[in-house]
Formats: sequence, C-alpha cells, structure tokens
Amino acid sequence: MVDSIPVITVDGPGGVGKGTVSRVVAEKLGWHLLDSGALYRLVGLSALKRGVELDDEAAVAGLAMDLDAEFAGNSGDSTVIMLDHVDVSDEIRTENVGSAASRVAALPAVRQALLERQRRFCRPPGLVADGRDMGTVVFPDAQLKVFLQASREERASRRYKQLKDKGISVNLHALLGEIEERDARDSSRQVAPMRPAEGAVIIDTTRMGINDVVDNILRAWKERAE
Repeated sequence: MVDSIPVITVDGPGGVGKGTVSRVVAEKLGWHLLDSGALYRLVGLSALKRGVELDDEAAVAGLAMDLDAEFAGNSGDSTVIMLDHVDVSDEIRTENVGSAASRVAALPAVRQALLERQRRFCRPPGLVADGRDMGTVVFPDAQLKVFLQASREERASRRYKQLKDKGISVNLHALLGEIEERDARDSSRQVAPMRPAEGAVIIDTTRMGINDVVDNILRAWKERAE
C-alpha cells in the first residue's frame, strides 16, 4: 500500500451490508472499491466448475494465482463480475458458492496468492476495501478501519430477501444454519481470522438503514481527515 493513498477498510461477516455500504461510500468519495469477498467467491466458483477439491490447497492456490477475473464496471446498483470472460455476477452470490469461498479462504496458500492482487487495488485518489481481514491483514495501516456487525437472524433475513429478489430459490432456516457455520469457520481459521482490527469503529447495523451506516462511516472519515 502506498502510504499517501487513503484507505478505508470495511470488515464484517456476511449479511451485514458491507458490499452496499462500501460501494456507496466509495461513490460518495470518488474512490476505488475492492470487493475482496468476490475474489474468494471467484476462486471457489472456479474450483467447483473445474472439479477441484476445496481442501486441495495447492490446486486451489494455483487457481487463485491464475484467476482470469475482471470487475467490468457497474450495472445498475451492482458490479459486473467476469470469470473466464463469462458474467458470473449472480452465480457468485449463491449460498453454494459462498460456502465454497469460505472454505477456500481458510487455506493459507490461497490467501497468500490473493494478497498482492488485493493490495494493487490501492490507487489514487483512495480505496474503500470490503472484506473480512482488510483492516487486520491486507491494509493494516488504513487510516480508517470499520467493522460492521448484525444479528444472525437479521443477516439471514437480508440474504433471503436478496436471493429471492434475484429469483434464486432459498430456505430461510437453511440459510441461517449456513451463516452460523460460515461465521464459525471464518472466525476460527488459523490464518487471518475474521475479527475487528485494533482501533476499528464498530457499527451494529441490525436496526440501521444503509444511509445511516454510510453517514456514520463518512462522519468517522471526516474526523480522521481533519
């Protein structure tokens, strides 16, 4: 990371609103956006498509190293994400791919393969980085670190609505179980476990709208920048 380039990291578990909040913050500041979770989902999807076992660390790390991925700009309120020149924007948001992403993200060689790729997103005039270890590992010197949290029930409800709106069949009870399993895996992995970074601003989004969360982050950034 270049010290002169400002970075805001937004970490937290799935369903807290990291993606939407980070995108809006980046738009308001005119900065670049890194959706690190999408990179891990792309690796997981690539492994599933190629029949690579998700616990085969060397093979999955090889996929991460050679990942043919592209963030091709925005379509409406979301980013168009390409894998091997195919639009997989919706496919990577399924729970099956999310579970695969969580499993491959626990592999040290995969995390190392993606580390420098993530840091290359840091370009002027600034970066908003969304993930689970942005403030603790990828950008430890970020000027502002944020950790979002919300109840599991609220997160499951949000994910349910999001998937249903995309026409994806999903069961709320099963979704809650998958979120609990992923939380346990993400927070207990040996490398880069999900946790608030030291000095992070912690925001509980359970009863907050997107705009309120964004305002809180922008207010915190203004205080840091003054």
